[in-house]
Amino acid sequence: MTMDDDYYAYAKRWFGREAPVYWIFDRVVAGVRHTVVEVTNARPRSRILDVATGTGEQAFVFAQRGHEVVGIDLSEDMLRVAREHNKDSGVIFDVGDAAHMPYKDDHFDVSCISFALHDMPRSIRENVVKEMARVTKANGIIVIVDYAVPAKNLLRSLFLRIARLGETKFFPEFMQSGLTEALKTAGIQIIVEVPILAGLGRISKGVNMKGCANKNIVG
Repeated sequence: MTMDDDYYAYAKRWFGREAPVYWIFDRVVAGVRHTVVEVTNARPRSRILDVATGTGEQAFVFAQRGHEVVGIDLSEDMLRVAREHNKDSGVIFDVGDAAHMPYKDDHFDVSCISFALHDMPRSIRENVVKEMARVTKANGIIVIVDYAVPAKNLLRSLFLRIARLGETKFFPEFMQSGLTEALKTAGIQIIVEVPILAGLGRISKGVNMKGCANKNIVG
């Protein structure tokens, strides 16, 4: 079994267990969901992809602002919860692998991923970022929301110990390697960074520069 195969089997088991209680995390970051939409500042009626959508809470907030939203997730258990909550939002939920998405090139105005890249091994994480760039329009917006390592040594050590208790086995490597190289390879230029969760997280708003002849940055 390859590392990637191990990831898929592991992720399905992990999020299958997490799905019934994931509402606890959703409550903790509920305010962040709205901040993400504000930072994204998408044009009216934008076509938005919510990657690794989980229970769909970020997708729902985008939909509440009048956007056309698609959410994709590997976990059928998570999407079962999302669909139960999907009453009048109009969000479309797809079961799928974010590292090999079934969407056409340049299809979405905005792609967003929230608190998910840290749950992936490096190879999968890099592929997901590349796929987000591929399916997002040139000069479109890509938003990444995830944890950030605190600068102070004591706080950093405490945060890492606590986070390991509730995160996947891929979390420590994510905190070591970060996303700089993956974003650069995918052609994503970060233009705005907003700290969240008292500095324990970060919203990074980027522009999809891959294949852009016009370098005028939007948003």
